[in-house]
Amino acid sequence: MINRFAVILAAGQGTRMKSKLYKVLHPVCGKPMVEHVVDHISQLEVNHVVTVVGYGAEMVKERLQGKSDFVIQEEQLGTAHAVMQAKDALGDKRGTTLIICGDTPLITVETMSALMKQHEETGAKATVLTAHAEDPTGYGRIIRNADGDVAKIVEHKDANEEELKVKEINTGTYCFDNEALFEALDNVSNENAQGEYYLPDVIEILKAKNELVTAYSTEDFEETLGVNDRIALAEAERIMRARINKKHMKNGVTIIDPANTYIDTDVVIGSDTVILPGTVIQGASKIGEGCEIGPNSEINNCEISHNTFVQQSVLSDSSIGSNVKIGPFAHIRPDSDIQDEVKIGNFVEIKKTYFGKGSKASHLSYIGDAEVGRNVNIGCGSITVNYDGRNKFLTKIDDDVFVGCNSNLVAPVTVNEGAYIAAGSTITDDVPESALAIARARQVNKENYVEKLKSNK
Repeated sequence: MINRFAVILAAGQGTRMKSKLYKVLHPVCGKPMVEHVVDHISQLEVNHVVTVVGYGAEMVKERLQGKSDFVIQEEQLGTAHAVMQAKDALGDKRGTTLIICGDTPLITVETMSALMKQHEETGAKATVLTAHAEDPTGYGRIIRNADGDVAKIVEHKDANEEELKVKEINTGTYCFDNEALFEALDNVSNENAQGEYYLPDVIEILKAKNELVTAYSTEDFEETLGVNDRIALAEAERIMRARINKKHMKNGVTIIDPANTYIDTDVVIGSDTVILPGTVIQGASKIGEGCEIGPNSEINNCEISHNTFVQQSVLSDSSIGSNVKIGPFAHIRPDSDIQDEVKIGNFVEIKKTYFGKGSKASHLSYIGDAEVGRNVNIGCGSITVNYDGRNKFLTKIDDDVFVGCNSNLVAPVTVNEGAYIAAGSTITDDVPESALAIARARQVNKENYVEKLKSNK
């Protein structure tokens, strides 16, 4: 079996992004560009992955920790110079080396695999990933010989009239015989206007030695997009989002308006779930079968079980059970655990709360830092008063409790099983099992008081 290696070029600062964030860390569909590349490579049975980093190296290392080794390119002196930084890690090894830029998140696993397969089957010393562009302006042209192999790569500025008509372009992704690569890199010159060492020069060096150089052409030009500015970033997001939505629809998910549905790359959605327009599903969210999400809902790092409805609501870092109804205009904040058959209605906010099976808070309530049992009814306008200005405290509401409207439960407090809280009460002490707690001032009616007020005017 042939050993496989990968070198990811991720050292450029990306000045055209006009950002404090290192270029390859800009996210596309919820994941940094370079992480898309690394995750794709991880599916190719590669023995050793090396990422070349420079500006912002520590941030990239932190993000890719455990997925890649790293080498530093202290000065950005061209793509060949960047690959040379991996010589200590890979230079003495035999096998196939994939070289790819960290700002090309759209290149698929299938394309990478096909590129490496062709390279290994033909015995070529180098194989170039190419694409056909309707407008190839600015790209290096692939000039093939009579056998269909690569005769040369001509940069746009150096191309003659006939070569400019060629629409097959160099994408900047390559496979090399690893030994031939590092031998050729020693002979790359920087005698050019920029004073840099360019990786395409390796192709010329190999051709001068009559080595076989082939090309593998992807049918999808869009997947070769390199992201160098915010315009390209938005385009990459659009392309990947369409890809993701199509995958879910093929797997049995109904997406009413794919152009206005935003799903991150690692999201999992079960069949027969319906996603309504304006919905954003982010992070590692997992949604079960038969759900309905949206319109205009935001789901971030949540696990939602089967047959649950989320309407015009925001859910973050929480677990939601089956047959739950949430919204409209509800907010499930982090560390909440919503059990089966719960109803969370309009303008209800839940935070760091366990909410038991069959319980409901139908409208206009705040439940934070709480444990709510089964079959609890929380009336309109009820609040767990959990914060004293310094610390948060727990409210416990046991099974079958009824909390009347406009009640304040001042934590730490426990309402025991089957108890009732009278509407308008402010509860500061524990409520015994099956008790009725009334904590409000007694009503006083002043007879004829309004007439006295009017007579004093």
